[in-house]
Amino acid sequence: MKTANNVNIKNKRATFDYEILETFVAGIVLSGTEIKSIRLGKAGLADTFCYINNGEVWVKNMYVAEYSFGSYNNHQIRRDRKLLLTKKEIAKMQKMSQQSGYTIVPLKLFINEKGLAKMSVGIARGKKEYDKRQSIREREDKRMMDRAMKK
Repeated sequence: MKTANNVNIKNKRATFDYEILETFVAGIVLSGTEIKSIRLGKAGLADTFCYINNGEVWVKNMYVAEYSFGSYNNHQIRRDRKLLLTKKEIAKMQKMSQQSGYTIVPLKLFINEKGLAKMSVGIARGKKEYDKRQSIREREDKRMMDRAMKK
């Protein structure tokens, strides 16, 4: 058994811009140098999104840095990567994302206990401006309460 790394790359913007309704855990199809870069923590989910094409879920614009020890067969930094989900999950995601105002957003990239790269993907609805202000207010209130508890 391989031990799990502490790789936990989050899409912080997703929880601020969207209200997450349902989450799924998907595998990712990667090349050899991509998984090595992810295990080093050199990946990012900023400005990424998912789309469904021909019954397959793809993540677009995901950043994975070039592997420093890679040679001529290093991977492209930003390319479409296929996500591995069951047909039932894909059908559910497709049904929800076709409704107005819903989208599929990558939430978190992590390495599981078996050493495989997984991505947490959520079906989300966009927040309005006043919802974002409410989120900021709740976060600041929680921070103030934590400070008061420490004193």
